[in-house]
Amino acid sequence: MRRNSCPGPDRRSESDTVLEIVLLAMVAAFLGLRLYSVLGRRAEQEEEPAVQRFESDDKPAIARAAMPQPVAPARPVELEGVMPAVERGLRDIAAADGNFNIGQFLDGARGAYRMVLEAFWQGDRETLRDLCDDDVYAGFIAAIDEREAAGETMDNTLIRIEETRIHSASLDGRMARIALLFVADIAAVTRDKDGNVIAGSLDDAIESRDVWTFSRNVTARDPNWLLDETDEG
Repeated sequence: MRRNSCPGPDRRSESDTVLEIVLLAMVAAFLGLRLYSVLGRRAEQEEEPAVQRFESDDKPAIARAAMPQPVAPARPVELEGVMPAVERGLRDIAAADGNFNIGQFLDGARGAYRMVLEAFWQGDRETLRDLCDDDVYAGFIAAIDEREAAGETMDNTLIRIEETRIHSASLDGRMARIALLFVADIAAVTRDKDGNVIAGSLDDAIESRDVWTFSRNVTARDPNWLLDETDEG
């Protein structure tokens, strides 16, 4: 008995299937290579350090920014509103002392005014010794000794400095002298040895007007000015 077989259609079907699989594999491989090439380049760019991207353009700018820049020379003193004689004195001082700055001087003088007053009220001889010349220091010490001998204490408070004005300025050889008018509100109280108020009141501040003169040798290494004269304004 002879078998009937149909080899033709079965073989074509298998061949077509194999061909389709091969084509699909090729397409998948091609797409995979394209996708890898795109993603690979993007990943490399994303992993690139930011410093490397900006090194060539930004490093010179950063270096320039870090280097000291030229600064326009500042005005040595602020001269608006002062008398001609005061202006000449301040200019002479500034010419002799290149580091002199009137703004810094006024700030320091206001601080010294407060410190000297508080040191005198509290009997702080050490602070007065640092801030005053010999004559002014001796005057303060004499007043403190007299007050302590009487058993009296001063319970004063500097409320505020209302005004600081340049009264005079001069340069005599190497010695610079600047006098300032201080207008301040002070609550003043004097107590006896038992703590009783014998003068003044803490409730009412009084206006105090003082002209203090500060001096300094412009060639000295010590930048500090000393109080060398006190007077009422």
